[in-house]
Amino acid sequence: MQHWVLFPLSIFFIFTFSFSGLLAQEMAVPLRKAPSPFSDALLDTQEKKEQFRKKSFRGQRGDMKGDSEIKAGEIEEIRKEIKELKENQLEQLNAKTRDDCPPTTLEGYSPTEADSDEPFLSPFEAYVRGEMDSFALRDIDQFGYNLFRLPAYRPQPINCRRPLSRFAPAETTPVGPDYLLGPGDELKITLWGKLNMDYAPIIDAEGKIVFPEIGVLHLAGLTFAETKGYLEKELSRYYRASEVQINISMGRLRSIRIFVIGKVQRPGSYTLSSRSSLINAVLSSGGPTKSGTLRDIQVKRNGETIVHFDLYDFLLKGDKTNDVRLMPEDVIFVPSVGPLVGIVGHVKNPAIYEMKDDLRLLDLIDMAGGLTATAFKGRVQVQRIQDHQLISFFEGNLVDVTKEGEKNLLLQDGDIVRIFPVIEERRTVILSGAVGSPGEFGITPGVTRVKDLINQAGGLLYYAFAEGNITRVKVTQEGPKTEYIPIHLKKALKGDPSHNILLEMNDYIFVRSIPEWQLYRKVQLNGEVQFPGEYTIKQGEAISSVIRRAGGFTEKAYLKGAVLTRESVKALQRRHLDETIARLEQRLLSHVAGDLDTVISNESALLEKGALEQRQLLLARLKAIQPLGRLPIELGPLDAFEGSFSDIPLEEGDTLVVPERPSSVQVLGSVYNQGSYLYSQKMELWDYITKSGGIGKDADEDEMYILKVDGTAVSRRLTDRFFFSSTFANLELDPGDTIVVPEKIDRIPWLREFKDIVQILYQMAVTAAVVINIR
Repeated sequence: MQHWVLFPLSIFFIFTFSFSGLLAQEMAVPLRKAPSPFSDALLDTQEKKEQFRKKSFRGQRGDMKGDSEIKAGEIEEIRKEIKELKENQLEQLNAKTRDDCPPTTLEGYSPTEADSDEPFLSPFEAYVRGEMDSFALRDIDQFGYNLFRLPAYRPQPINCRRPLSRFAPAETTPVGPDYLLGPGDELKITLWGKLNMDYAPIIDAEGKIVFPEIGVLHLAGLTFAETKGYLEKELSRYYRASEVQINISMGRLRSIRIFVIGKVQRPGSYTLSSRSSLINAVLSSGGPTKSGTLRDIQVKRNGETIVHFDLYDFLLKGDKTNDVRLMPEDVIFVPSVGPLVGIVGHVKNPAIYEMKDDLRLLDLIDMAGGLTATAFKGRVQVQRIQDHQLISFFEGNLVDVTKEGEKNLLLQDGDIVRIFPVIEERRTVILSGAVGSPGEFGITPGVTRVKDLINQAGGLLYYAFAEGNITRVKVTQEGPKTEYIPIHLKKALKGDPSHNILLEMNDYIFVRSIPEWQLYRKVQLNGEVQFPGEYTIKQGEAISSVIRRAGGFTEKAYLKGAVLTRESVKALQRRHLDETIARLEQRLLSHVAGDLDTVISNESALLEKGALEQRQLLLARLKAIQPLGRLPIELGPLDAFEGSFSDIPLEEGDTLVVPERPSSVQVLGSVYNQGSYLYSQKMELWDYITKSGGIGKDADEDEMYILKVDGTAVSRRLTDRFFFSSTFANLELDPGDTIVVPEKIDRIPWLREFKDIVQILYQMAVTAAVVINIR
C-alpha cells in the first residue's frame, strides 16, 4: 500500500521539478540576450535555484529508495543563501540604478540635432544666414522654436523605471473646484464621527461609484465642487450632518486620449492627464516643425474649431488666455507656417518672426524687444525680394520713421530688416609716464583740461619731472600736422591757465621721470670676496668701490681669471651672432641651389645630400651658441686697481665672479686627446699639445690661438707676423688658459666659400665653452 502512495508522489515531484527547470531555462535565454544588472541578478539566483532543485530532486529519489543524498539542514541553508543573494543583488541593483539613471529633470541637458526630427535649419533660416555678412548674425533662427528643442521624452534604461516628462502637468497638485469628473478618476473620501472609514473609489466606465451603505452614485459630469455637495446630500439621508463629517480629495486622475496632427514633430494620438491643456499636448508632441505655424494652433472638438491659439502671446507676453483644458478625443491641428520676416543687427532679440496680420516696421522692432543701446537710429534698411533678386528696398532714418507714419513701411513675406550700430568715435587722449594709472582716457572736448586728466590718473608720482609736453596731431587738407606744446605740470595742477590748457581728441601727454631715475641698481659679486652676494649701487659707481664694500678679496682669489658679464654686452653679442648666422644661412642656401643645378648622377646626388645634412647640422649648432656677455678686465690688488683703466662703472645686472686659482690648462680642437692638463711653470705650449697626443692630420697650425683666462685671445698668425719670428710657441701660459687648434676648413669643399665666417663663429663658440665638431 505504501508503494502505491509513494509512486504517484514521486511522479508528481519529477514532473514539477522538470517543468520548473525547463521554464527557468526558457526565461534565462532572453535575459542573456539583453544583459542588465537586473538580468544578471536573476541569472545568479537562477543558478542557486537550479542547485537547490537538483539536490531536492536527488533527495526525493533518495527518500523513495530509503537512501537520502542530502544532509540534514542542507536544504534550509540553500534557501537562506538564495534569500541573502537576492537581497544583496537587489540592493546593488538599486544603488546602480540611482547612480546610472538620468535625472528626472532636464537641468544641464544639452540638446543636439539628433533631438529633432526636422532639418537643423529651415530654408528661410539658411537664406537669411547666407545673406548676412556679419559673423555675429549667423546664428539667427526662427523665433520660438527653441522651446521645443529638448525632447518631451528621453529614453531611459529599463531598470530606471522613472518617467521623464517635461510637459505633463503635476499629478500631485490639487484640482480646482471647476474640474469635471469622469471615468477613471479616483476619489479619496474620509468619514469620521458616527461612521469612520477611508474609501478610494474609482469612477467606472458608466460614470458611477458604489458607496458603502449608500449605494450607486453617478458622479461623471459633476465638477469637483458639486461632487462634495452631492455626497453630503446623499449621506444626509442616513446620518445627520452633526453625526458624520466628510472630506473629499482627488486621487489619481484619469487619462484622456487626444490627437495632435499637422506640422508637428511627432503627430499621432497621445494619452495625457485629464488636467492637460493645449500647451501640454503641443509640447508633448515635440512642438511644431519650422514649417508649422506658431500663431494659429487650432483645437477642434466635435467637428468645430473652438479656439485659435497664438503661441507668440504666450512667448512674448506670458498670456495663456486661450490655453484651453482638453477633453477626450480633442484634435489639435498645426497648419503651415505663415509669412516670415527677419530682423538682424542691434535689436534685443534678432530672429525670424512669423507674420499674422499686417505687420509694419516699428511693430517688428517692438516684437524683437526694441533697439539695443548701441543701435544707430540714423539708419534702417529693409531688403526685399523683387524680380527674383534681393534688393535694398528701403533706406531710412528711424527717427523719421517714428515721427512720420507714412514711412512706417508695411512688411512683406521674405523681408529682412537691418539695424546698424552707432558710429564709433573715440574721444580719448593718452597719458603715460610717471602718473598713478597711465592709460587711455575719455575726454569732453572743450571741457577737460590737463589738471582734470592728471587727477583722473591718480596724480603725479613723486619722481615725476615737472616739465612736460603735449603731442597734438591736427587734420588738415594737406595731411596731418604734429605740434608739441610745452607745459609745466605742477603749475597746471595749480590751475595756471597758460599750462592747464584744454585737451583735444587724440592728444598724447608723456610725464617724464627725473633724469637718471632708478630706485635701485643691483649687481652680483660672487666667488673669492669676503662677503659675496647682491649689492645695490649708485649711478657711476666703479668696480673697486663695490669690492671694498664686499670686504675685498680672499687669499684664494685668482685675479687674472675674474669674469665680468654684462647684459648689454650679451645682447649685442646675440644680435651680431644672429646677423652672422643669417648671412651664413643665406649663402649656404644659395650654394645648395647652385650645386643642385650641376647634379648629373646618382653618386653626385648622394654627395650633395650628405653635404646638405652637414650644412644643416652646422647651422643648428651655431644657433645653439649662447653668448656670455663677457667684458674682459684686468683685475688686480685693490690699491693698484682703483682708478685704473679696467676700474669701470658698473651697470644694472652686472655680475663679477672672482674664481679660485685653477690648476690646469685646456687643449681643444684638432688634437688626438682633448682635455685639461695640470699647469706647470716649466711647461710651454707644445708640451701641452704633446700631452694631448699631438696635432691631428687635419689641424690648421697657422690658425692656432690661445684663449687667455682673462677673456683675451692671442693668435699664432698675428704674433708671428708682428715679431717676424716664431714667438707664439714661447708665450707664457697662465693657469686656466685654453689652447685651441682649429681644423682645416679647406678640406671640406662646401666650406671653402665661408672660411672667414666659420672661423669667427668657431671662436665665438669656444668662448662660450661650446666645442663645434664640423666633421
